[in-house]
Amino acid sequence: MRAFVRPLAGALSIAWLTAAIAISYNGSALAQPKQAPMNPMATPQAPPPMKQMALTDKQVEGIIAAHNDIEAIIEKASHHNAKPNPKVIAQLEAVAKKNGFASYDEYTDVDENISLVLGGFDPATKKYVGSDAVIKSQIAEIEADKKMSAQDKKQALAGLIMALKAPESPVENKGNIDLVAKYYDKLAALLGHDQQ
Repeated sequence: MRAFVRPLAGALSIAWLTAAIAISYNGSALAQPKQAPMNPMATPQAPPPMKQMALTDKQVEGIIAAHNDIEAIIEKASHHNAKPNPKVIAQLEAVAKKNGFASYDEYTDVDENISLVLGGFDPATKKYVGSDAVIKSQIAEIEADKKMSAQDKKQALAGLIMALKAPESPVENKGNIDLVAKYYDKLAALLGHDQQ
């Protein structure tokens, strides 16, 4: 079973990572993800490839309905224990099943697919342009910002440039773009892509 606490990228795509880094920008500083200290002796491991799937209205509506409850469980658990415990996992499973998913794993697979697509939407136009175009736009916005401290700007740009260099995962199921567009406002509000 997957760990119950998803990384900031939401166990998600590079697009989600860039959104988490740059879209959380509030005019004075960027929210930076908390990172575990790196073990210099550890061999870096690539995350397993995301399982892309064709999404349905029911799945997207399930994510919208379950999101706040899932996040509340994860937030509460992250304050108490770094390791997943059976009680928390059971709570996540129960919320996922209550909202139409077979399991919490299915919930996270759907969430990842939505986030992959959502990360490629231009928040200003609400049109899908791809995550590379969104990242480039965010870089330009940060470079032009006069209020942001030099240190915050440097950190934000470093993260975005790193994300831009990473290979973009193409959206395999093009119908997912139209489906996410249909629910864009609700998803953007929930998942933090509503800035601009």
